[in-house]
Amino acid sequence: MAKQQLFETAIKPETAILVGIVLPDESEEKEQEYLEELAFLVDTAGGVVKQVFTQKLNHPDRATFVGSGKLDEIKAYVEAEEIDIVVFDDELSPSQLRNIERELQVKILDRSNLILDIFARRAKTAQAKTQVELAQLQYLLPRLTRMWTHLERQRGGIGMRGPGESQIESDRRMILNKIALLKERLKAIDKQAETQRKNRGQLIRVALVGYTNVGKSTIMNLISKSEVFAENKLFATLDTTVRKVVIENLPFLLSDTVGFIRKLPHHLVECFKSTLDEVREADVLLHVVDISHPSFEDHIRAVNETLRELSALDKPTITVFNKIDAYRPESEQHEEGTDMEPQPVSLEDFKSSWMGKHNSPAVFISATDKMNVDEFRKLLYETVVNMHTERYPYDNLLY
Repeated sequence: MAKQQLFETAIKPETAILVGIVLPDESEEKEQEYLEELAFLVDTAGGVVKQVFTQKLNHPDRATFVGSGKLDEIKAYVEAEEIDIVVFDDELSPSQLRNIERELQVKILDRSNLILDIFARRAKTAQAKTQVELAQLQYLLPRLTRMWTHLERQRGGIGMRGPGESQIESDRRMILNKIALLKERLKAIDKQAETQRKNRGQLIRVALVGYTNVGKSTIMNLISKSEVFAENKLFATLDTTVRKVVIENLPFLLSDTVGFIRKLPHHLVECFKSTLDEVREADVLLHVVDISHPSFEDHIRAVNETLRELSALDKPTITVFNKIDAYRPESEQHEEGTDMEPQPVSLEDFKSSWMGKHNSPAVFISATDKMNVDEFRKLLYETVVNMHTERYPYDNLLY
């Protein structure tokens, strides 16, 4: 019995509260969306959200991010409920992190640190592991004083993975040397990956892009008939997967890439630009959108902004509106009893809507239920075959 209790204690998930601020140029509804996404991140990392705190401010407090009264309220809840982690929706400065931890006496994470922890869990290949380690070290570098001060109290759990444990004892110069070493290692890995891409021959390259958790890996499995890992978690796919696909008599390469997200830390985008080389070098992009998500328009903008950073926004793009089986018109979303079943919308209605008209070429599917997949395959085939014929007019591959 004692062993069973010990085992249950060992696997008990960490409890967390979320903290966000509503700035003058943001609505409370928008901040609520950010916090819901943050809660999903905590769930992906293995934690359980117990409470959410928000405060309206003109700007974040320079010392403690939120006001002193709100911090006292948070502290009272943390002590009463024995909370393990407090997660802030924006990146905290080293001084804010230090001051808040001193006041609350629990583990403090910001959005960047939480995303890095999830990336550390998901990284499988040498390239992804190196990129995550580099991003973690760059994040920890200005926070070394705080980490050293509390080193004796460090323990496992969310936000404490990877080099956060193995490198903190080293001095600043050793950290900098490690960062330089990782950058050199990434260059070597990137060079090898570039050689592999060049050796793929005269095949059109198609890349799946989109917000995290929109169904890219499910579509990858559907089109390529492979078994790419897919689950209802943020950043389920971190390593780029490339598969050779044949539709009718046409072979091409299809790659699945890491999902994008709002408020993605800039240094993390920088570290993962090499992973996103598949996007930069792709001939066609499949921009997958979860049409059932109430904020899918914001997701489209966030993805386009990241594509702009990668200089890939002007590439030929097919917009794939996924999860049409779960879509609900906005009018239904505001009705009472929102737990009712979604009313079906016809494909013709989707095509004639602003979504279809302003994102042409576009296709509406459900990858899980395999709805309208044939039309998707046909559009993809026509796009790739036209591009192949134009690029390799004397190639007898298609004849």
